[in-house]
Amino acid sequence: MTLKLSMRGETPPFRAMDVLADAARLQAAGADVVHMEVGEPALGAPRAALEALRAATAAGEKLGYTSGLGTAALRDAIAKLYQRRHGLDLDPGRVVVTAGSSAAFAMVFLALFEAGGRVGLADPGYPAYRNIMSALSLQAVRIATGPDTHFQPTPALIAAVEAEGGALDGLLVASPANPTGAMLDRAALSALIEDGRAARGGRGRVLIVDEIYHGLTWGLPAVSALELDDDVIVVNSFSKYWGMTGWRIGWMVVPEPLVRPMQNLAQNMFICAPHPSQVAAIGALSDAGEAEVVAELAAYRENRSAILATLTALGFRDVAPADGAFYAYATLPEGFDDSTTFCRRLLQEHHVAATPGLDFDPVRGGRTVRFSYAQSPERIIEGCRRLTAMVEALRGAA
Repeated sequence: MTLKLSMRGETPPFRAMDVLADAARLQAAGADVVHMEVGEPALGAPRAALEALRAATAAGEKLGYTSGLGTAALRDAIAKLYQRRHGLDLDPGRVVVTAGSSAAFAMVFLALFEAGGRVGLADPGYPAYRNIMSALSLQAVRIATGPDTHFQPTPALIAAVEAEGGALDGLLVASPANPTGAMLDRAALSALIEDGRAARGGRGRVLIVDEIYHGLTWGLPAVSALELDDDVIVVNSFSKYWGMTGWRIGWMVVPEPLVRPMQNLAQNMFICAPHPSQVAAIGALSDAGEAEVVAELAAYRENRSAILATLTALGFRDVAPADGAFYAYATLPEGFDDSTTFCRRLLQEHHVAATPGLDFDPVRGGRTVRFSYAQSPERIIEGCRRLTAMVEALRGAA
């Protein structure tokens, strides 16, 4: 029998993960690779998370199925996080624990949009957003952003997109964003919320906000959309701030009418988020877990300064603001025209892994690159040294 792949199955690759695989092959052959391709914190989960799981297993706790919404203990701990960070009195009943943020996005898209629905999202942006939408037969509508709009959508950009292709059913924004690190301040986020309320003849446009990089900000703290509106959907994860990438544990906060539909989707698609990861997540949210993470932030600040200074010195252009997260995103210097070739040579010849911009912007990304600075300062400084050596060598040979 010849299998025919459905259109939903023709999902583009996530290039950052392909680069990671290439880097792993080089490492297996003995190369010393500096990893600046994926957003994975070097230190991993806080010790407090590991200790919480050890304590549960030592006590003989059965780590089996939980509610599709997550354990009551974790949902309560997440609600308390919003009190500490944002001064919000959040009902834990609105918290939905998910198998990573990826599961949250799939559930949100399924719950809110019919097949063919139009959902706007910024380019450059995280590629899995549009790829998940494509797999679910949604239209991911590109909103081209740049330095003039702080790499974030605006009501004016949305109006232009809608005038060309029709009304949007939803809008997905991220603050801080991947790959640019750009944040929406209170005024910019409020403007998107107000614009969404008035959209579609007053029927409104759904707003989904990715807040996964909250806590990783290098100026003002990030504003949660929940501070401004209870009708938004907010997605977060333990992968970035708490370094728990492989634990596949995240959450979303939804309006009360969406809780039961999300529970039904979770039960049928995933049963529940992994129970061991839920136990560890409670440990990560403890005072001890918070203290561990805060102690690591100084290293990210040092890394950010090093990579931004290097990109500027080498003539990279349109360097994104890097308000938060742990990425630097920029256009190649004059004389370099192909980011895929650039990243391939950087990895093969200098053993530095970085991600070509086509992952994040399929139209303009052929000349942009994303560098992750989620490693130790020593490794990031070494990566910057090797990047400088490559650019200077290629210029000298031109």
